[in-house]
Amino acid sequence: MSVRRVVTGSVGGKSKIVSDGGTRRSHSFKNIPGQTTTLVWSTPSNLRLPIDGSDVVSEQSGYVPQPGETRLMIVTFPPDSVMASIDPAAAGQEFAEHVPDLATKMELDNPGMHTTETVDYGIVLEGEGWLELDDGKQVRLKPHDIVVQNGTRHAWRNKSDKPVKLAFVLIGAKA
Repeated sequence: MSVRRVVTGSVGGKSKIVSDGGTRRSHSFKNIPGQTTTLVWSTPSNLRLPIDGSDVVSEQSGYVPQPGETRLMIVTFPPDSVMASIDPAAAGQEFAEHVPDLATKMELDNPGMHTTETVDYGIVLEGEGWLELDDGKQVRLKPHDIVVQNGTRHAWRNKSDKPVKLAFVLIGAKA
């Protein structure tokens, strides 16, 4: 997935564009056709301003932030019909390889369900998605709908025939 990321920073006391281009952490899944995950930005727990805008996203950056850290990511989910036709073992292995800290949060006996120690702001950019919670209730979300996910157990579903793309801001918290 191509994401343009424009980053500002303070250089010599002046605000500047320090980078304008793509992200370094994006993966299009081979074993889950249509699934992409892009880590756009992260901040440490001890963030101090001004910053120079240096890219803090590295191959070691986790997707699930620790308390006080943040992550900005964009995820595209394929339709559930695609998910029903994948090889679960191959998909799970690829997911664990590219998104390891999030993969450890996934429930093996209930695909897609997970809990993270984060407050998440989820914004639907394109398509339609359904947020499923513990009680099985599913809420349909359309473009520009926003979910505030407060560290609760949930899963994302896509009952449509087109991908759904969401932007997430995750804020690490203590349980």
